[in-house]
Amino acid sequence: MTLAEFKAIIVAADPAATHHFGGGGGNYTTWSEFCEDGLRANNRNSERLLRIQVDRFTKVEADSVVDAITAALDAAEVAYDYLLDR
Repeated sequence: MTLAEFKAIIVAADPAATHHFGGGGGNYTTWSEFCEDGLRANNRNSERLLRIQVDRFTKVEADSVVDAITAALDAAEVAYDYLLDR
């Protein structure tokens, strides 16, 4: 999966999502890649692994955008960890 494909998944769930930096006011979603890894064979990358952090900043207890993001990641078969930071 490319970064453009990942962006399309996140933006489909939250059209206002931004790369790296958010608006800072109200509820917003950001995403940032923070690590690249993969498998190498014959001095080439044979598998590419990107670790991308998606943050949803909200004060809404049952934010429907969170559900939309997790549903979009599930539908695209993207593996993820969910962490709730209070």
